Amino acid sequence: MIVGAACQDLLMSPATNTNRAEQILTGLDSEQVAVAQAVAGPVRVLAGAGTGKTRAITHRIAHSVALGESDPERTLAVTFTNRAAGEMRHRLRALGAERVQVRTFHAAALRQLRYFWPQLSNSVFPELVSSKAPLVARALSFCKVDSDSALVRDVSGDIEWCKSNMIDSALVGKAKREFAIDTATFAKVFETYESVKKDRNQLDFEDILTLMGASIRSRPEIELAVHKAYRWFTVDEFQDVNPLQKNLLDLWLGDRDDLCVVGDPSQTIYSFTGASAVYLTKFVEQFPQATRIELVRCYRCTPEITSMANAVIGGGKNAVTLRSQRTSGPPPKVTAYSDDNDEAAGVAQSIRALIDSGTSAADIAVLYRINAQSAEYESAFTDSLIPFVLRGTERFFNRPEVKTATMLLRGDAKNPDTSGDSLTERIQAVLSGMGWSTEPPRGTGAVREKWESLLALMTMAQECPDSMSLREFVNELDQRASVEHAPGADAVTLASIHSAKGLEWPIVFLIGCSEGLLPLSYADTSDSIEEERRLAYVGVSRAGNQLLVSWAKSRTPGGKATRTLSRFIADLPSGVFDGSAAGISRGSASGSFIAGGSSRDSVRQRKGPRPCRVCGNALVTAGERTLGHCHGCPVEAHVELFETLREWRKERSAAKAVPAYIVFTDATLTAIAEQVPTDLDSLAAIPGVGPAKLNEFGEEVLEIVRRLQG
Repeated sequence: MIVGAACQDLLMSPATNTNRAEQILTGLDSEQVAVAQAVAGPVRVLAGAGTGKTRAITHRIAHSVALGESDPERTLAVTFTNRAAGEMRHRLRALGAERVQVRTFHAAALRQLRYFWPQLSNSVFPELVSSKAPLVARALSFCKVDSDSALVRDVSGDIEWCKSNMIDSALVGKAKREFAIDTATFAKVFETYESVKKDRNQLDFEDILTLMGASIRSRPEIELAVHKAYRWFTVDEFQDVNPLQKNLLDLWLGDRDDLCVVGDPSQTIYSFTGASAVYLTKFVEQFPQATRIELVRCYRCTPEITSMANAVIGGGKNAVTLRSQRTSGPPPKVTAYSDDNDEAAGVAQSIRALIDSGTSAADIAVLYRINAQSAEYESAFTDSLIPFVLRGTERFFNRPEVKTATMLLRGDAKNPDTSGDSLTERIQAVLSGMGWSTEPPRGTGAVREKWESLLALMTMAQECPDSMSLREFVNELDQRASVEHAPGADAVTLASIHSAKGLEWPIVFLIGCSEGLLPLSYADTSDSIEEERRLAYVGVSRAGNQLLVSWAKSRTPGGKATRTLSRFIADLPSGVFDGSAAGISRGSASGSFIAGGSSRDSVRQRKGPRPCRVCGNALVTAGERTLGHCHGCPVEAHVELFETLREWRKERSAAKAVPAYIVFTDATLTAIAEQVPTDLDSLAAIPGVGPAKLNEFGEEVLEIVRRLQG
């Protein structure tokens, strides 16, 4: 790695350089000018959503080069995606700083490692693996762990998290993380994965950063060469840096301080990968002399949307309070629907009306928390002839579990139905064979996404006419899968909030905003809840002109309305929704405007999470909400009633030829045994006892209760 000759910029006359530098500052606001003029490090920039951070830091780099304060060939700008790196290169080229290097962490480290490899080893440079999955699958097999593609993905994610946090297989027992498999087994799989990789002379992405860091630390001549090659550093999206990346950055920097970092703690949404905003928020502790600048002028969002974003995230430490630079627009709207199907149909109807009135489909996005939520919108948009593209995920019918389920259903459809089972029962039998159950799996990741995908198929089956055959259902799946939506310019974007980060649209539909989805039901710690809040903030702040928030009271048509509006929306002051708010913060009035269904034009007070009937604390997990109390709270159950109900359930499930949990889950039986309901109303109040089960089993259950009480 040879340092280039002095750049032409440095040979210009001082007057020429000054003129160029002044031109670069043209068009920037006062805060962006402050960033551009802070050419000497260290510098920390807190940049809120839509405030022009990329514009500010590229002008800073170009301004520094124009003044001769930095050498472009010794300047390295680091970001996290190739798309972001490409955009930054384009802007720097337009500003006359095309020789600045702009790379991702991995690309920069790989370039260095290849250069120094002859000094480090006599062997050929290792092969880079594009995916951990094949090696993880082999390691799981060696350790005799039964797996499928979902588990392979989750274990791959666990390994990546450990390596990003600089945790090896010997230290996983001390990791503050719940792995996809038990810790002892995971440690063996992790160790085997590393052994297989070494035997094959392969490197994964984390190895690149680890080896380059070790080379700088252990070889003084390499450290000296790196420090000569790179002097000035800029890191974008610094809130997404993980410990491994931070370690390498510190080694690149050495004892110098020519570093500018920019980011937004309120947009830290990748903690599950090891990212931490602590490096951004505590940057001024590492560098007390750092220049500190905040970008607060939001050029993306109207004042109404900006006010909502400020209210969602609150005024906590290091949170940037946005100030819109746009003219006024319509206030955000919140719509309640009866069920998920109704919500998808309502959103599709609204989008169809927008397109028919002249709005470009490309100006519209539908954002959701988890990928499985896209299925119903794909169907609704297909039915409404709305063109769409999916971002950051496979189309629903291209997902491996959906392909497998469709293949198995097609095979089963060739067999005559001699058992008298309904369509739903036949489909459930097939999906159960794939490991699906009515109870969601623990944790996050691919296993959960697989469960959600199969649940979507189950829901589709439940919505079909009773007279539909399995063959007809499979034909319906084939017809839906065959509908092509070319990714042309004029199409609505369907994306998860994670995939939407860094993007913007004039009109955004933020859907599924209910407790259990945003925040997710398994976000059961204060840190995880705050991560969900940041996701809500990111979702809200993607909208430029119009924001339409929606939620559904029930999962399925005719289901019990057990959902409540997300706390992140229900907690907002009513002024957010009538346009009277301006720069507000979270924590004032709790009413909010809800439209749609029977709630149209009404004001609803937030109910929030259901409280524990013992200690009164909010119930976070689905299991706790079913039981009605925290897992740790002492509650006496009627043991004889529970056992009697289990025997009764066994008989009823055998008579119906369905798994026992289809009648009632263990959690629901436990709740019945604890609460001992005496009438249909009190029985119906127990989660898991919907209208259909109440009609079919209610009197039998109450008769058992009365018999044992008498």
